[in-house]
This record gives sequence, C-alpha cells and structure tokens, in this order.
Amino acid sequence: MAIGESVAAAVLGTVLSVLAGSAGISAAPTPGLARQGSPSAEWQWPLAPQPEVERGFDPPDRPWLPGHRGVDLQATAGQPVLAPTSGQVTFSGPLAGRGVVVVTHPNGLRSTFEPVEAGLAVGQRVVPGQPVARVSSGAGHCAPARCLHWGVLRVRTYLDPLSLLAHRPVVLLPLN
Repeated sequence: MAIGESVAAAVLGTVLSVLAGSAGISAAPTPGLARQGSPSAEWQWPLAPQPEVERGFDPPDRPWLPGHRGVDLQATAGQPVLAPTSGQVTFSGPLAGRGVVVVTHPNGLRSTFEPVEAGLAVGQRVVPGQPVARVSSGAGHCAPARCLHWGVLRVRTYLDPLSLLAHRPVVLLPLN
C-alpha cells in the first residue's frame, strides 16, 4: 500500500469513527481483545457463504498511524451484506467516495461496511443475517479483486471482527 493510500485509509477510519458516534481519534490496538469483545454465537459472518479473508486485522501501534482497522472479505459485486448481529442502522451513505453502512449493536459495538450500496435507511432495526446493503460494483481498495471491508468499533477503538465470531477461521502464520 502506498503512503498516500495509508494516510487516506487512516483519515477514512477517523471519519467513520466520528460518524459512527464516537468522539476523537479512530483506533488503537486492543490488548486483551478476547476479554473485551467476547465471541458469541450471536455474531455471524456478514457474507454468505463464509468468505475467504483477503486481509486480516492489523491495527497501528498508535491511533494516528496507518494500519488495517478491520478485515477484508472476498466478495462479489451485488452480494448481500448481512447484519452480523442485531442492531440499528446509524449511518448509510457515501463517505470519501465509497458507500458506507454503520450498524450499532445493543452492546455498544458498531459494525462498519464498505464499499457498499446502501439497502436500509438510518434508524432501521436489523436482526442477525438480515441484508443491510450490497457489495458495491465500483472499485474498492482490494482492486482488481473485490472485497468487503468489515470494521468493528468499541467507542474509538477498533476491534478484530473475527474475534467476535463463534467459529473463527484458522490462520497459518509464517515460521520466521
């Protein structure tokens, strides 16, 4: 990723955080994530069937530094984006040239999805598995591949969305 793209991603993360209802800087690493965002059978994948993870969660060392504040899930244009758990749509519209939907969940966490074509109006309540948007046909940050970026915030802190799923994918790491 080029430096300009990293800065743009950091700025977009900050704007998403503010629009989703938090105040201040967007993200910080979350030590003890398992304690803060306990996995639950109520959380499910926002795409069906279960997608491949194109790029995992990689938070920055400091809130203002570039990082990857969510996960990129392999997707196809027009594919329905599903509510990962119950909640209410709190933002739905264009942001920095991309369609964005934010769903606020009863536990205070917020899911962000991009690039999408909005499907529901702000204020609409959703249940797990209910379509909230469709994956955009426009170029996203995974180009030439297509992906859905799924972020989860607790106030101003981004969490790893995969840590909230009851059945997490196995990720093999290099030996070095």
